[in-house]
Amino acid sequence: MLTSVRRLALLVVLSTVSLTAAQAQKKLKYPKVQADQIYDAVQKPAVPVGGLQAYADYLEKNQQYPTKALQAGQEGTVNVTFVVEKSGGISNVAVTQAVAPELDAEAIRLIKGGPKWTPAEHKGGKVRQRVTVPISYKLPLGAGGPAPAVADDGTPLKPAGTNGAPAPTVVAPEQPARPVGGTDAFFEWIQKNQRYPALARQRKVEGRVPVEFMIQKDGTLTDVKLAGKRLGSGLDEEALRLIKAAPKWTPAQFQGQPVKQKMVLPVIFQL
Repeated sequence: MLTSVRRLALLVVLSTVSLTAAQAQKKLKYPKVQADQIYDAVQKPAVPVGGLQAYADYLEKNQQYPTKALQAGQEGTVNVTFVVEKSGGISNVAVTQAVAPELDAEAIRLIKGGPKWTPAEHKGGKVRQRVTVPISYKLPLGAGGPAPAVADDGTPLKPAGTNGAPAPTVVAPEQPARPVGGTDAFFEWIQKNQRYPALARQRKVEGRVPVEFMIQKDGTLTDVKLAGKRLGSGLDEEALRLIKAAPKWTPAQFQGQPVKQKMVLPVIFQL
């Protein structure tokens, strides 16, 4: 049987143990996360559903180079920032590093149309995280930009340079070539007249085929050839057929006169 002194001592010890355990438990508890706070750095960052590689594949597969940007020779990297919500959706999409209005708008469209994300976790709970994704646009060789001055046979004009040596010259058209009826009508024609090759459909092959061509002074399209990576399965041949059969363009203008202009446009195949 415990004496009163021993009972008092035991109570003091138990109280001390209980206090120490409570303090330790309190230290282990994470501080509360503010519901609406947006984090830049977290313990477990947000990731796209399916993984980073699948997200990169989505961006590459769905990116469309705006025709106006192609014609103007615009390229660069658009940095797009957005917030991954606790639900995995995204919000507050904005461009932080602009390149050109058409490219910026296309980058925003890509991000908004992308898959959901697995939300970030921080201090024991799901949190909102700010994410930045760079969307790069690189012109295919010969796409858009200044049109070279050419002779009637298509060869570049070379005025005399220093000591009579020939020197190349490049002039920018005052008005670039454009499809008759507008770019929307042109791509509608492409889509309407596209014949998806059976082999490509069977193999589920899709993507973009860059095609280079010359827009003559009368608006006809000539010198049609592939200008980038081949897709195979009949898609490259179909892209060439479409451009060769395409309607006329309004030719480029320089000093009030029509001039030839080289152009590269992607023919998009999507199942």
